[in-house]
Amino acid sequence: MAAKAQTPIRLQVVNFITQWGTVLTILVLVVFFAVWMPPFISPSNLLTILRSISIVTVIAIGITLSLTVNGFDLSVGSVATLADALVISAFVWYEFGLLPAILIALGGCLMVGLLNSFLIVKLRIPDLLATLSMLFIVEGVATTYTGGGSISEGMPRLDGTETFGKLDPVFKAIGSAPWIIVIMLVVVLLVHLFLNQTKHGRYLYVVGGNLEAARLSGIPVERYRTLAYVLSALLAALGGVILASRIGSSQINAGAGYLMPAVAAAYIGFSVGGAGRPNAMGTLLGAVLMGVLENGLVMMSVPYYSLNIVKGGVLAIALASTYFRKK
Repeated sequence: MAAKAQTPIRLQVVNFITQWGTVLTILVLVVFFAVWMPPFISPSNLLTILRSISIVTVIAIGITLSLTVNGFDLSVGSVATLADALVISAFVWYEFGLLPAILIALGGCLMVGLLNSFLIVKLRIPDLLATLSMLFIVEGVATTYTGGGSISEGMPRLDGTETFGKLDPVFKAIGSAPWIIVIMLVVVLLVHLFLNQTKHGRYLYVVGGNLEAARLSGIPVERYRTLAYVLSALLAALGGVILASRIGSSQINAGAGYLMPAVAAAYIGFSVGGAGRPNAMGTLLGAVLMGVLENGLVMMSVPYYSLNIVKGGVLAIALASTYFRKK
C-alpha cells in the first residue's frame, strides 16, 4: 500500500521536472557559477548575458513560428546575413536614412520568406530541403552582393569606388544595451500574445497539430503556412539588422553562427511549463539557458572549441525530455 501511495508522488515529481526542468537547470547553473565565480552574478555580467542572447532569441522566435505549423526554417542564419549586408550597404554605399535602410533590409528578406513559402506550400518540397536550399541561395546572394568582402564606414568598394555614407546614430544605439534587450523582450511578448491571444496564432497551432483537420475546419491552411514562414524570415531579418548595429559593419556569413543556438533555444522551449509545443516564452528561457551556460563556461576558461559539445548535450537532453514525455 505504501508503495502504491508513493507512486503518484513520484509521477508528480517526474512531471514537475520534465515541465520545469529548463527553469530548474537555469537556477542550478546560476547558483553553481555564482558560488564558483562570484563575479558571475554581478549586474554587469548579467547584463552581458542578456545582451548576448538578444539576437539569438529574436532569430529563435522566428524559428518558433515556423515550428507552430509543424515546419522548420533552416534559412534564418543566411537571412540574417543578407539583412546585415542590405542595411549596412544602404547606409554606407547609398547614404540612405534610418527608416529606408531598415525597410530595404526587411523588404529584401521578406522575399526570402515568400520564396520559402512558395517552395514548401505550392511546390510541396519538404520544409527541411526547401529551406536548406534557400540557406545556400541566400548565402550566395549576400556574398555576391557584397563582392565577397565586408562593408563598413569609410571602406571603399572592391572596385575602388569611395564611399561616404555614415551609420545613423540611432541605428548604432539599437545594438547596444538597453535597447537590444528591450527589442528582444518586446518581440517575445508580441509573439507570445499573438500565438496565445489571437485567432491567427491559434490557427497556426491547429494547422501544425493536424493539417487535414484544419483544412476540413475551413482554416485557409496555405495562407497560415505562408504566414509562418514570412514571419520567420522577417524576424531573422530583424536579428540581422540588430547584428549589423552591434558590430557596425557587414561581414561574410555574419548570421551563420546564430542558426544552431537559435534552433537549440526554440526546441528547448518545447518542454517549458509542459507546453509540448513551440512557444515564445519557452524559447526565451531556452536562449537564457544557453547564454548562462556559455557565459559561465567562458568565465571558467573552458576552451571555446569545446562549448559546442556542452550546447549539443543540453539540446539532446531537452529533446529527450520533450519527446520521451510525448511517448
